Amino acid sequence: MAESGYTALVKRADGWWIGWVQEVPGVNAQERTKAELLVSLAHALREAIEFNREEARRAADSDYVEEPLAL
Repeated sequence: MAESGYTALVKRADGWWIGWVQEVPGVNAQERTKAELLVSLAHALREAIEFNREEARRAADSDYVEEPLAL
């Protein structure tokens, strides 16, 4: 399945870079450099998507069909 684009909101505060993925609640990170922050946000986003995918499959239990969606 093709990946969609996401948007990171980032800012510098008190010597740290902090950021959020605006399309996915709860995906945020804090790092010393902007480059490290973007890596951490990407990692957190991958984990959140995988967790949500597994949770949806458990909820559906069986006899489900996966259908791609595009926005």
